[in-house]
Amino acid sequence: MKFVIAPDKFKGSLTAIQFCNAVESSLKRILPNAEIYRLPLSDGGDGIIDILEYHLHGKRLKLQVNNPLFRSIQASYLNMDAINTAFIEMAAASGIALLKPEEQNCFYTTSLGTGELIKHAIKKGAKTIILGIGGSATNDCGIGMAAALGYTFEDERGKELRPIGKNLSKIHHINTNTVLNVLDEVEFKVACDVTNPLFGKNGAAYVYGPQKGASSSEIAQLDEGLQHLSKLFIKQFDRDIQNLKGAGAAGGMGAGASVFLNAELQSGITLVKDLINFDAKINNADWVITGEGKLDAQTLSGKTIHGVITSAKAKKIKVAAFCGAMDLSDTDIKNFGIDYADAVLNYSKNLEDAMKNGYSYVEGMAEKFAKMFV
Repeated sequence: MKFVIAPDKFKGSLTAIQFCNAVESSLKRILPNAEIYRLPLSDGGDGIIDILEYHLHGKRLKLQVNNPLFRSIQASYLNMDAINTAFIEMAAASGIALLKPEEQNCFYTTSLGTGELIKHAIKKGAKTIILGIGGSATNDCGIGMAAALGYTFEDERGKELRPIGKNLSKIHHINTNTVLNVLDEVEFKVACDVTNPLFGKNGAAYVYGPQKGASSSEIAQLDEGLQHLSKLFIKQFDRDIQNLKGAGAAGGMGAGASVFLNAELQSGITLVKDLINFDAKINNADWVITGEGKLDAQTLSGKTIHGVITSAKAKKIKVAAFCGAMDLSDTDIKNFGIDYADAVLNYSKNLEDAMKNGYSYVEGMAEKFAKMFV
């Protein structure tokens, strides 16, 4: 039998590669003659660079950049000289995990460091840049990123503004005189796993601002700032991006990347699958074993498991899903295209135990699954 192990991470518990290790060890023990292939995945969230490095290799380049609060940190990205391509993860320079809980507030944070990574990659010769925008600490609509590439954001007196969320509504003019002249020679693709508009009740500020430390009054101001900037985008660049799918991703970085970089926003899982030639690699498999932290209604709209099922079902391959938790009925799971499902919370004492001992629980789930074929 041929098994393909193709999970996303269990956030805070297991990486996708650790999931592969756990499942593979149980399959080998119970089914020693099975063919097993490991294809860990990402839907574009934080961790995407680890996944692409696993599959594509390349070289990690490190440099000093600004973190979300303008402090100097070391960050890295993946460079592939042979194909003039760089893979950059926003979380590496502008991620919420870089800040202490008490420091997290997207009213004051910047995506400047992400722009510094992009600038470095361009100077190293990258002609294609893949940008993963999950896990951000920001709600600056990408103006920090743009500032690193030569855009300046001026108030009504022509004074340059600090590129943070708080200042969005103060921007009167976007000065493009000092933008990197090679920027339009680079192709940008953004791996994006959400479809939120830029502003409004379903937009960047209202949906994600609370998770990034902003108060209710700050969120209202951020939303007004995003609306204001979107009008400037129309006025200066003739770009109406409010309803662009994913415009509100990563505090508006989806919109900012589209306008400032002329980037193409793509489903993260689709982009990753294409990069690693996923569909060809699962040919003739009997089962694809996938998983992520939670199987719920959100999974049905562009998450990793959805991408796996789409590929597997096109080839009539059965799908098993091992998750941390499941919040779907058996009927929904079956209708979704999953042939076998199990969850860590079916065995753990509580959530803390599940998070701490996820590896051993996934091993046990895989062993139970494998015994069906003995």
